[in-house]
Amino acid sequence: MQTFVKKPVKVKAYQTNQPLIIETLEGNMKASPGDWIVTGVNGEKYPVKPDIFQKTYDKIN
Repeated sequence: MQTFVKKPVKVKAYQTNQPLIIETLEGNMKASPGDWIVTGVNGEKYPVKPDIFQKTYDKIN
């Protein structure tokens, strides 16, 4: 088995304060308050739980 590191990719994201249904590539997914809604490099959207978002993404400006 080989080891890989994820390439740095810039995404847009916002944190929701209400329940949402997000249309993803895998179908509709429920986002809970506090989840981050990420828009990927191809325009796809997906919800990410706050603890996973914090471990995976760093804010840039």
